Amino acid sequence: MDESSTGLKPNVAGLLSYLFGLVSGLIFYLIETKSQFVRFHAAQSIIVTLAFIVISMVTWILLFIPFLGWLMYILIGLAGFVLWILLMVKAYQGERYKSPIAGDLAEKWAVRKI
Repeated sequence: MDESSTGLKPNVAGLLSYLFGLVSGLIFYLIETKSQFVRFHAAQSIIVTLAFIVISMVTWILLFIPFLGWLMYILIGLAGFVLWILLMVKAYQGERYKSPIAGDLAEKWAVRKI
């Protein structure tokens, strides 16, 4: 694993990239100049958070459907929470875990500007 310019271990910086979603992802993406690992996780955090915000806004429509809509809304929220925890754990373990779609885009973003 490469060295981080943040002064943190790369796995810790990767985890922290996810902690506050878009905010922490942007901070680590902008300040990291050495570690492709940290930049990857920061970029993936940004992309996944933005996707989840959009999906959450769309699922508000489901709330108008009795029972099934509420159930889907809860399941989507739970899936987002589980993904968030999974991504933090994988980053802390030093894995470059790629979530579907967002992972490929994050890889392209991570190699930019270093």
